[in-house]
Amino acid sequence: MNPPDQRVLPLVVRIERAAPPQRTDALEAAALAVLSLLNDERALSGEWAEPVTVWETIGIRKVVRRARGGEWRRVLDLPGITVAVRSAEVRVHPPVPLDAWPKDLSRLQVSGTDLADTAPPGEPAPGAAILWLNPSLEMSAGKAMAQAGHAAQLAWWGTDEPAREAWRADGLPVAVRVAGPRRWSALVDSGLPVVRDAGFTEIEPGSRTVVADAPWLRAGGHRPAGWGPLRNPSP
Repeated sequence: MNPPDQRVLPLVVRIERAAPPQRTDALEAAALAVLSLLNDERALSGEWAEPVTVWETIGIRKVVRRARGGEWRRVLDLPGITVAVRSAEVRVHPPVPLDAWPKDLSRLQVSGTDLADTAPPGEPAPGAAILWLNPSLEMSAGKAMAQAGHAAQLAWWGTDEPAREAWRADGLPVAVRVAGPRRWSALVDSGLPVVRDAGFTEIEPGSRTVVADAPWLRAGGHRPAGWGPLRNPSP
């Protein structure tokens, strides 16, 4: 049985039949959408502050759904923020109760987010936080988008105010890349923020999915591992 106050963060990716987004673009748009919500005054002290606080206290679960055509236009009428990264558009909405989604969100499909890149992604923007995906895990694009969102949130929590100001001034640049096996091994032992999945879908509970990396994060200061998606992550 779900806790009575459990909330989930809805992310909606626009996937039109004729022009689906590139996978990396969608992952980066999801990460930037989460950062945009956390940086929005409505989430800090306005009408979204209470649901965001409840959601962060219980766990930062995210669910990605897809929309096209009229579905997408209806999503735009709901409270939220739309982020565009090259070929991808993602809309993030304030957290909703797990069992009480707005109708225009609840009717959207979770499946069907198996996106691909037609060419290797380019170099990350200067000053970007880089979210490194575990090379040994196979995840749908929707699952990977949620994991990128988790990593972006851990990076946000781990950034002190002076570094946040600099990150904001640059437009909160964030990149998502798949780490090579040797790089991944070094990253998970580096002390950087690591996402450990709760295991609701696709992968085993406690799986390490993404590491958030940035020069200011390497200086330390991010929240203890007991904060975030899992209260007691696996070692």
